Amino acid sequence: MPYNLLSEPIRKYIREQRWEQFRPIQAAAIKYILESDNNYILASKTASGKTEAAFLPILSKVNFSETGVQVLYISPLIALINDQFYRVEKLCEHLDVKVTKWHGEAKRSQKERLLKDTSGVVLITPESIEAMFVNKPYDAKQLFANLKYVIIDEIHSFIGSDRGVQLKSLLHRLQEINTSQFSIIGLSATIGDYSEAKDFTGRPDNTKVLLDRSAKDIDAYFRYFASHASELPLPLMKDLYLESCNSKCLIFPNSRGKVEEVAVKLLKISNRVGGHTNYFSHHSSINKDTREYIEYFAKNSVRHHFSIACTSTLELGIDIGSVDKVIQIDATNSISSLIQRVGRSGRKDNKPSNLILYATTPWGLTQAVACWELHQEGVIEHPDIVQRPYDILLHQTLSIVKSFSGIQYNELCKRLKSNFAFKNIAIEEIEEIIQHLISVDILEHIQSEIIIGVTGEYIVNSRDFYTVFTSTESFKVINNSNIIGDVPFSPQIIEGENLFLSARVWTIMNIDIQHCRIEVVAANDGKKPMYFGSGGNIDTIIREKMFNILISSQKFDYLDDTSALELTELRKLFSPFVIDPEHHRPLVINSDLKCSLYTFAGTKTNRAISYLFKLQGISNTIDESSSKIEIDILADNLVKIWSKFPSYIKSIDKKLEVLIEKAPNIMDFSKWGVHLPMNYKIDLLKHKYYDFESASQFFSKYTLVQND
Repeated sequence: MPYNLLSEPIRKYIREQRWEQFRPIQAAAIKYILESDNNYILASKTASGKTEAAFLPILSKVNFSETGVQVLYISPLIALINDQFYRVEKLCEHLDVKVTKWHGEAKRSQKERLLKDTSGVVLITPESIEAMFVNKPYDAKQLFANLKYVIIDEIHSFIGSDRGVQLKSLLHRLQEINTSQFSIIGLSATIGDYSEAKDFTGRPDNTKVLLDRSAKDIDAYFRYFASHASELPLPLMKDLYLESCNSKCLIFPNSRGKVEEVAVKLLKISNRVGGHTNYFSHHSSINKDTREYIEYFAKNSVRHHFSIACTSTLELGIDIGSVDKVIQIDATNSISSLIQRVGRSGRKDNKPSNLILYATTPWGLTQAVACWELHQEGVIEHPDIVQRPYDILLHQTLSIVKSFSGIQYNELCKRLKSNFAFKNIAIEEIEEIIQHLISVDILEHIQSEIIIGVTGEYIVNSRDFYTVFTSTESFKVINNSNIIGDVPFSPQIIEGENLFLSARVWTIMNIDIQHCRIEVVAANDGKKPMYFGSGGNIDTIIREKMFNILISSQKFDYLDDTSALELTELRKLFSPFVIDPEHHRPLVINSDLKCSLYTFAGTKTNRAISYLFKLQGISNTIDESSSKIEIDILADNLVKIWSKFPSYIKSIDKKLEVLIEKAPNIMDFSKWGVHLPMNYKIDLLKHKYYDFESASQFFSKYTLVQND
């Protein structure tokens, strides 16, 4: 029995919590983690107790009387650390084990106490580990040289990202300073490729997956309200108010601007009809204290209804208590995101999750149906893995040199080559990148030692050095000396204009460029506020599912009548085609000189196809929402040259070099790629921004079918 395997202090905790039984993932984790020192991936639905599944056996197994931090919990979000801190601290009470938060917002006094008495459990972000290695490597060794376990929460959010490569490198560097091999436990509800999750530990053969396949009941309802403007239509907002006013709801639009619009308009409707005032917006631009108040209010609202319009900040596992409904406005860009969001409701008493999805365009509706159907089939998109992450290798090169205050050339090459995050990068490539950094004064070679160069000092001493993700310059928004939040600066921001922030509308009174401040007052002029949008890459499997839906006659019982009618109308676009989705793609003739190619391919593949057309002098534009490329060419002429396009890819490198030289901003997708030699910039562009391999397969696999 799993209970009997645990230590007495942990059993006492369980008795006090009055747990009647363990959840499946907890029972399995207790057994396996206590029996071996393998790495484990704990995969189960949201709210299934994965945190306790990891900590219960680890706290029972580890000897916390040993010197040094014994358990390191790594989280993608500071807010998630702050939330998990109380759960972990409660677990550790009976063991008299110290739990410490270590991130940019944590109190310095807590960190100083830990350095004086190095022990217990530390909750940290990858960026804080990076900062410690760079600025105080002796602290890293003092704290983390005797680790027994590293727990990575929401591990799926790291896999396939630059941040994930950085974390893999940091895990290797942590292992280098450790006295023995520590074990890694990854937690996630949405993993599309378990082999990639196992590779993330650096020891895939020694990593086991504990998978709870039990599914949660979900009640889903899709509704349609046509929108032809930037604002959400009033009928949708009225319906949304009626759906949410007597419930506890999380509402997920797909951008911060839409989050603010929803919160402001729902509150306005509620005020008019005498409803409650608990309407909030929650995203990364909101002031931290405000975000924490919203989380506290939601978690402790036993009797009060509320609606929180939010971005992905509440997609992950922050505990906000019981939520009755999750409302999604327009399709998510991924199946994984949809699953995470739906799982936020029905968390208590094992109730079914409730999803209500509002679509505002026919194509958005189709994408939403595709994501939902794939979820029902148990499909999650595979992570987009870059095999040779040269840009993150460059960043880690600078980090290692800085942390050692100079390092022997051969030792630097050895450390980079042995780092499992860069296992596919050849030693010759590593040396070429180092030599390039020396040539541009980012590094300096003195005898056999490598140090940070003159130009490099500005880079590594920047407060932005510890992150590998790009971020736009933000301005603090202030009202009467109170910080409301921040917004990305853009030419749209001018005095007299209005903006949405923190569920209110503000008028910009003054812009202080030098100090990055925007002074605002509450708006009362009725002028439309500015919107700040966002987008993301869409996987080919979603697009292919959309195509299969559109050429079928399948009915979906979760669609309302209007949604079903819109889907029927969109299907008429493809009804003239006799088409096999495995071998054909539709080409719609718009006029003698224009046609529309519906690729039903992923975002990066569409970019590559479009670029290849342009290289052949064929003007075109991508409509990403419908996976359509509008092409200025006779349809018959495109058909004639179709088979030649794969051959154009063979000479693509020289074309991309010219592109980078003419439009260097195209490399903005990679924060550190700008410092690479040209041939490595080209490689990144080919694999991170475009997908020419998939484009080549696309041209070879599909033939074009024209409408009659």
